[in-house]
Amino acid sequence: MREPESLTLAHGRLAALAWGDPEAPTWLALHGWLDNAESFSRLAPLLVEALGIRIVAIDFPGHGHSQPRAEGGDYPIWEYTLDVLDALDALGLECAPLLAHSMGAAVSCLVAAAMPERVAHLVLIDGLGTLTTEVEDTAKQLRMGLIQRRRSRSSVPRYPDEATAIAARVAGGVTPIDAVTAAPLVRRNLDEEDDGHVRLRSDSRLLRPSLVRFSSEQMLSMLRSIEAPVLLIEGEDGILVERDYARRARAAVANLTRIILPGGHHLHLEADAVAAVAEAIVAHEREGA
Repeated sequence: MREPESLTLAHGRLAALAWGDPEAPTWLALHGWLDNAESFSRLAPLLVEALGIRIVAIDFPGHGHSQPRAEGGDYPIWEYTLDVLDALDALGLECAPLLAHSMGAAVSCLVAAAMPERVAHLVLIDGLGTLTTEVEDTAKQLRMGLIQRRRSRSSVPRYPDEATAIAARVAGGVTPIDAVTAAPLVRRNLDEEDDGHVRLRSDSRLLRPSLVRFSSEQMLSMLRSIEAPVLLIEGEDGILVERDYARRARAAVANLTRIILPGGHHLHLEADAVAAVAEAIVAHEREGA
């Protein structure tokens, strides 16, 4: 499989990687928080070869090679839905499957709920619905967000070399990740400086807490509005499994197929788990054909 093609979409605002024949049916792939398009670098070639499709994975704004939000802007979850629609438009896709991980899965659910005519079906990897704040905690959430926004923006981390940057991601990740899995994500997110040091490209504003979030009732209502078929692949050691919010989220989706596979939150990028993820997606696609 040849190297992915680098793309720019939405008037240069969004960077992307593409695998497969440009004339083949296209899936849009959406990565998780603080990741980038390389999230699909091990899964996409397997799907492209088996299904004869093209996969275009974008970097969300502030991630990877995409531009950050404008000064004074922010990164609420719903803003990413506009990026998805912009990417679909730029690719000339009226309707397409969405392949999405974690935060990307959350964004996909919002797009599918609000714009069902744009989404053929969803393939979600260890993510379903968005983070929520209960109604009684609304003021507390707003306070956290306001306090962070009144502080000076933190500087972007700088490291002596790529290996140190990868080790920092492994040590400081929100979810467990090993160096082999983290390497492609970190590599796409680095800028090399004149002195040989490397600096993360990701926007430091991504680390600020949201001013507001959907409530659990709003999120469940969104999930109940999804008309498209949903394939949900969970890692045995991922973030969903049998947690209460995950059970309620799964129950809210009308047409959901759930598959649990060995692996962690990034099972689609884990060297010893990605083949099983690809096999599950391919089998599901062929069954529905």
